[in-house]
Amino acid sequence: MNRYSLEVSVGIFVLAGVLALGYLSIKLGKLEVIGSSGYEISAEFSDIGGLKVGSTVEIAGVDVGRVTDISLKDYQALVKIRMQSGVKLSDDTIASIKTKGLIGEKYINLSPGGSEKDVKNGGVIHDTESAIDFERLISNYIFGKV
Repeated sequence: MNRYSLEVSVGIFVLAGVLALGYLSIKLGKLEVIGSSGYEISAEFSDIGGLKVGSTVEIAGVDVGRVTDISLKDYQALVKIRMQSGVKLSDDTIASIKTKGLIGEKYINLSPGGSEKDVKNGGVIHDTESAIDFERLISNYIFGKV
């Protein structure tokens, strides 16, 4: 009987470890397993410069959403964003692709406007600023095209 209780306790310990690893991988990967609250909007950029699915969306440095999909539409990058349900955006919001640090990850920064109309679920942000291409800036500086 003693051996049986030892095997059961080891089994419970291993199961708890597997569940903890699964929970951590979901949380650190910032995945949503059970539904997703909020609403979805999209924005078109001429150049996303390394933005990836799962990148953060911020307003004033506060995380308010995630990039859920990136596709090509009429030679423009169409970026779909899942916003938190409590965040309301005016229809003149500006979406900019920024970099955390000099060579850090890309994210979308939203600068809300002053319009009375809100962007609804499935709406589009029309005012966008593409990512800055540092390689092009450096080459222009080196070759005197600044």
